[in-house]
Amino acid sequence: MKIGKLETELLKKLVFDKIKFKHEDVITRPGVGEDCAVVDYGEFECVISTDPITAAVNDIGRLAIHVSCNDVASNGVEPLGIMLTVMLPMDIKEEQIAAIMDQAAEEAAAIGVEIIGGHTEITPVVNKPVIVSTAIGKAVKGFSQSAANMKPGDYILMTKYAGLEGTGIIAKDYGERLSGVLSEEDFNEAEEMLKTVSVVKEGILAGRIGTSGMHDVTEGGILGAVWELCEISNTGAEIWVDKIPVKAVTVRICEYFGINFLKLISSGCMIIMTHPEKKDEIMKRLQEEGIPVACIGRVLEAEAGKTLKSFRGSEIGEPIHPPESDELYKVMQ
Repeated sequence: MKIGKLETELLKKLVFDKIKFKHEDVITRPGVGEDCAVVDYGEFECVISTDPITAAVNDIGRLAIHVSCNDVASNGVEPLGIMLTVMLPMDIKEEQIAAIMDQAAEEAAAIGVEIIGGHTEITPVVNKPVIVSTAIGKAVKGFSQSAANMKPGDYILMTKYAGLEGTGIIAKDYGERLSGVLSEEDFNEAEEMLKTVSVVKEGILAGRIGTSGMHDVTEGGILGAVWELCEISNTGAEIWVDKIPVKAVTVRICEYFGINFLKLISSGCMIIMTHPEKKDEIMKRLQEEGIPVACIGRVLEAEAGKTLKSFRGSEIGEPIHPPESDELYKVMQ
């Protein structure tokens, strides 16, 4: 099988279809594109997400905090606690464990999330550190944002830059291969991107205004995130490729490795679906907080499909397909 997330059809067949029991207090259940479970707690609801970090090495502690907290923020909810399951290889050094936890503690404090538990173990079944993080948030019942509310005519907003996380990981973990391609300034810029992988701030801000669904851009990149949101809402979309913000260093890295930045893991980038009357308010509020944001497309009827176009309307390439193995794994092989 391919490295990365299980492909959509296999995920449905081998995972979702195997789940038989359903509890009456579960509001949001597993589904394609659904990153959070939502559980009824009376006047409140508990929002929960879990995610692993397997592809990164040098910044694994930092990324483990953001990967699941970003999911909770994609519901417009502030994460309050996180649990870490840390699996470590037998040859790891004490100072390496300390560095991982220093990163995790620093990032958790920066976004106001408490590390409330987890598990740490040395095991022969991994050959490099693997962390699975589970984030928890609390909201007033009915507050959570849902892509089920997407409608044709809604706008598609995007914060920050395509390929953000993937650029940082590749520059940090595979820098030797890029020594003749990137300048020292390029390396510095790429590595700095790993300091901007949180979308908690924009998720909470947009959630307070009200969205028709959000998705942090992880494996599968921008196109994968849009495809998954459309699957949840049974809609189509047109993405204006020339409106998608991307850094020059990302383009250089992707050209060198022959990968597509639109399909590259991009934690730190949030896709925000908004009804037309709230588009300008959300964009203005994010810009006031120093968060780059662009309008990159519109939601269409399901029959229109999911396509890449230029802003002026010409068709570009083929339709947007279900996400496959992330482009990052091509670099790792």
